Amino acid sequence: MPTSVRNSDSRATAGSASGDYTASRLRTLSLSYSPENKLGECMSAAPNPKPPLFAVKNALLVGSDPEISRLLLDILKPGAWTVMSVPDNLAALAASRARAFDLIVTSDKTSGREDIELLRQIRNLRPHTRLIILAGESTPTDVIDSMRENVFSYFSKPFSFETLGEMIRIATEGPCWDDGIEVLSGTPELIRVLVRCDVKTADRLVHFLNEVADLPEPERHQVATAFREILLNAIEHGGKLDPNQYVEIEYVRARQMISCHITDPGPGFTLDEIPHAAISNPDDDPLQHVAHREEKEMRPGGFGILLARQLVDEVIYGQDGNEVLLIKYLKDEDLKDESAGVLEK
Repeated sequence: MPTSVRNSDSRATAGSASGDYTASRLRTLSLSYSPENKLGECMSAAPNPKPPLFAVKNALLVGSDPEISRLLLDILKPGAWTVMSVPDNLAALAASRARAFDLIVTSDKTSGREDIELLRQIRNLRPHTRLIILAGESTPTDVIDSMRENVFSYFSKPFSFETLGEMIRIATEGPCWDDGIEVLSGTPELIRVLVRCDVKTADRLVHFLNEVADLPEPERHQVATAFREILLNAIEHGGKLDPNQYVEIEYVRARQMISCHITDPGPGFTLDEIPHAAISNPDDDPLQHVAHREEKEMRPGGFGILLARQLVDEVIYGQDGNEVLLIKYLKDEDLKDESAGVLEK
C-alpha cells in the first residue's frame, strides 16, 4: 500500500521527504494544511470540522529524481495538492487507471518516444490530463508528435529547472480548458499551428518551438524573444485576448535561416496608427508612447515591434497589418558548429 508523509510547517521536511523516494513501491506525499490551524494540529480539530472549500487536486511524478520532487513540493500549494510518486511508466499507467490526476510529470530517464506512448494511453483513459514530458533522449519529431497528442509541455535534456517550474505553475494555475495548440502540419523543417489567444498558451508554444528548432545561442534566445513579442501583439491586439480566437503560425527551420509567419484574426493596422508603440516615437522623444499608454490606461510596454527589429534581421508586415514575417539569418560559424555536432553523433 502507498504510504503517506505529512508535510510539516517547514519546507525542509518536505525536501527530506521527497529525497526518500524509492523505485520499488508507490509512495504518496500528502501536503496537509488547514487555513484555520497550523500544520500538525489538524488531527486534533473539532469533532465536526468544516468541509474543504475546494477539491484537493492530484499530481503524479514518474521516477525518483529528488530535485524534481522538491520542485513540485515547492510549487504546489499545501492543502490544494496531493503528490504521488511511481517508479516507471508502467506504474504511472496503472495509477492513472485507478484515479484521475490533474498533472503528471514523467521521468527524465525515459525517451521522448516512450513518454509519448504513455501520454496516448493515459489520455485514452483521462482525456484532459495535463502531462509534462521530461525526455532523456529526444528528437524534433518527438516534440511535434507530443504536440499532436496534446502534451502540456516538453523538455529535453539539458533543461532549465526555472523554465520547468514556470511550466508547472502554468499547468496548475490555468483554467480547465484542453490544450489550445493545434498542429495543422508538422515536420522539423516546417510546422504550422493554431494557438489560442491566451498569454500562457503562447508561452507554451514558444517553448515547444525552441525544442523543435534546437538553435545555438544567442540565436535561440533572440528568435524566441522576438517571436514571443510579435505573437503576444497578435494575441492581445488582433485576438483581443479572446480564448475563442486563434492565431496561425508557420515556423520554418532552414539551413541558413529561421522564419516565423504569424497571422492574427484582427482587422490589422498600419505602423502610423499605433501611437501606443515605441516604434512610432519620433527621434527626439523616444518615450512619447509612454504618455499615450498612460492616457489610455494601457498596461506598461509597447516595445515589442522595436525589440523584435533589434533581435531578428527582417520584420515584414503584410498589406493589412494582421500578418507579419520574422526572419533570422544564421551565421556561417553557427552552421559549421551544427554540422560538427551532427558528425560527432
